[in-house]
Amino acid sequence: MYHTKDKDKDKTYRLAWIVAVPLMLCILLSGCSSVKELSIFKEEVPRAKLNLDKPTPLQMEKLHWHIITSENAAEVFAKLEADGIDPVLWGLTDKDFELLAKNFAQIRNKLVETNALLDKYKEYYEGDLDKKDEQK
Repeated sequence: MYHTKDKDKDKTYRLAWIVAVPLMLCILLSGCSSVKELSIFKEEVPRAKLNLDKPTPLQMEKLHWHIITSENAAEVFAKLEADGIDPVLWGLTDKDFELLAKNFAQIRNKLVETNALLDKYKEYYEGDLDKKDEQK
């Protein structure tokens, strides 16, 4: 009796393998056959427009420069007091003023460089779009 149970188990395992292996093969083969072909290199995808606006120019406040020398200091302070302005001034030496002018020149150059970079990005991303629009 012990011997027949082992034979029944062997038949059950064998039958399970006979059914399971072809079933798994069918699933694997049919799963791979449904893969769609990629169209990455076949279709051209249009570039998106950047929609970057140029930076708007700054609206700076107007300054009034007071030039004070040792000869006109009393006159400038008297005029400020007459106009109702506290006679307190910040001063720069001529060398410091030159450094200030250099700093502003560097700022202007950086702004020009940034604007040129924005133009190049727009030309790269939107240049082809403009040509295609002209061809249509």
